Amino acid sequence: MRSVIALTAAILVTPALTSPATAQRHPSEQNRPKVPVAEGYGGAVATVDLDASRAAIAVLREGGNAIDAAVAAGAVLGVTEPYSAGLAGGGFLVHYDARNRKVHTIDGRETAPKAMTASTFEGIPFEEGVTSGLSAGVPGTVAQWDLALRRFGTISLKQALQPAIQVADQGFVVDQTFADQTRLNQARFKDFTSTAKLYLPGGAPPPVGSVFKNPELADTYRELARRGPAWLYGGQLGREIVATVKQPPVVPGATRKVRPGLMEEADLRSYRALMREPTRVDFQGLRVYGMAPPSSGGSTVGEALNILDALPQVGLHEYLEASRLAFADRNKYVGDLPGVPLKALLSDGFAKERACLIGDRALAHPAAPGEPDGDYDPCANPTGASRPTVAEGPETTHLVVADRWGDVVAYNLTIESTGGNGIVVPGRGVLLNNELTDFTFGPAPGDPNLPGPGKRPRSSMAPTIVFDDGRPVLAVGSPGGATIITTVLQILVNRYEWGMTLPEALVAPRASQRNGAQTQAEQAFLDAHRTELESRGHSFAVTAEIGAATALELLGRGRVQAVAEPTRRGGGSALVVRPAPR
Repeated sequence: MRSVIALTAAILVTPALTSPATAQRHPSEQNRPKVPVAEGYGGAVATVDLDASRAAIAVLREGGNAIDAAVAAGAVLGVTEPYSAGLAGGGFLVHYDARNRKVHTIDGRETAPKAMTASTFEGIPFEEGVTSGLSAGVPGTVAQWDLALRRFGTISLKQALQPAIQVADQGFVVDQTFADQTRLNQARFKDFTSTAKLYLPGGAPPPVGSVFKNPELADTYRELARRGPAWLYGGQLGREIVATVKQPPVVPGATRKVRPGLMEEADLRSYRALMREPTRVDFQGLRVYGMAPPSSGGSTVGEALNILDALPQVGLHEYLEASRLAFADRNKYVGDLPGVPLKALLSDGFAKERACLIGDRALAHPAAPGEPDGDYDPCANPTGASRPTVAEGPETTHLVVADRWGDVVAYNLTIESTGGNGIVVPGRGVLLNNELTDFTFGPAPGDPNLPGPGKRPRSSMAPTIVFDDGRPVLAVGSPGGATIITTVLQILVNRYEWGMTLPEALVAPRASQRNGAQTQAEQAFLDAHRTELESRGHSFAVTAEIGAATALELLGRGRVQAVAEPTRRGGGSALVVRPAPR
């Protein structure tokens, strides 16, 4: 039997300001601060934001299902978390359909314009690429919402957008996270007329405790509700987005070099959200479903779980090394291109070959990728050249929903960096994404993540649903760029290897090894484990926080526990439809 190293965690609750948007509130939620853990019946939700969680719960109470609630919550996050998500972004969604007992995934990832080539970003400094029209991918969020609702929902897009319209009109209370993120972006926001007008009223970020309204976004959502997705993918909104990308509204006299983008109206007309087969691995007797390429979340989390399952014991050292090896393989093989060896990457034979490399000390940096070719040596010594992990923005947001019928959704949505590319579409109140900076800038011959016409940049988003004996038991995901993968992996290891409760698994201090010379780690993790792990060859760099997860666990007999972060990124909001059974 495998030996287990237990980790402990204290669960803290951080109160947050409530929103004035109260029309949709249930009486039990009036003036209630957001809380990170809720248990009950009839459905549940966890998001980073109280207004988004309330919107989802209202939809569930009114008879909507998990897809309906997820879209409604996602639209609200475009108002209250505009630096992380919005209708001009993209995302990945994993859905369990209880009626058909089947897992579906929807790829709403942004695409590169047809004019983009492998060399488009060569020679451009990364930060210059971020704040530009060139970084804006063709948005997929609206197409994803539309596809999800048409295939699996019970309400229309028009209905799903109503809570977001309400919050944008009435406003929300500015918390410390929103104020800090605005301040972080102030230098670039001030260089665009439309962005400065919206997010720097009077020339400064809105203060904590003030009410922030976005009437232009409310009107944009209203028009989208009335006209439908074609208004974006071939209509007036699409034309305005293209005009903004090609000629960003730079403030006269600004010294920032802002490159125009390549997007055309034809790129919008040709965009499609896609149904994809999920990834699937078995771990500790459970079945774990995730997102396939162009996301690397499902493949990398899945490979690391397979590696850990092949080891005789699992502690923090093994967790870090499994992640290191899985990232080496991700960087070598995964991207939006034909021939990704997904089945081989997730095979038991490959996992055993990789697990054999894990010894008492940390592997030399960088670990070489393996060869997922079907011919596995019990302990092969890889010789291939490693590829670096591409920088990804730390933002994104994630939500989970379960409904009364047993449907479950795990949904990541994003505009990439905090604040996207920094450019608000004039008169529309929505920030553009900078998703194309997720491509490898190059030159990097043979890299699977080089840009190309119509290509989707590789993502680390990892919405995940876990099953036990054919029924869903847990859903989880996180923001955080490439640390999304390690956050989801660590939560699963915390829960199923080390026996933590789900709230403990989320609050536990984190470390993220992504085949780098140093492992990023939160201070609390270092305080507890640095000496032991450094003695085994690990090197660390401290970071303030890693991820901001949301999760839920189905406890049986209709009872659900929804869990959000108590403190990271200001804490999240967990709600249930009913705290007690009928």
